[in-house]
Amino acid sequence: MEGSKLGVTILEQGTAWLDTGTVQSLSKAHAFVEAIQSRQGVLVGSPELAAYQQGFINLSQLKTLAKSYKDAEYGNYLKQWINEQ
Repeated sequence: MEGSKLGVTILEQGTAWLDTGTVQSLSKAHAFVEAIQSRQGVLVGSPELAAYQQGFINLSQLKTLAKSYKDAEYGNYLKQWINEQ
């Protein structure tokens, strides 16, 4: 809220807002994200993919970033995503 004006952002369907202001709510958010990732096989919150999808980086740059994670699970997910494109 700025001055006497309140801003509103309408979230898209499928968007989840997670409160992480306490240790308990952070733990619940972790469990939620872990469940989504394991059940649906999708990565929640990838800055690299978001940057690529928004046009901030190109595919070559995304590949370089994915390789920098070596054999970490996150890097493997990025590499798999790239290969499916």
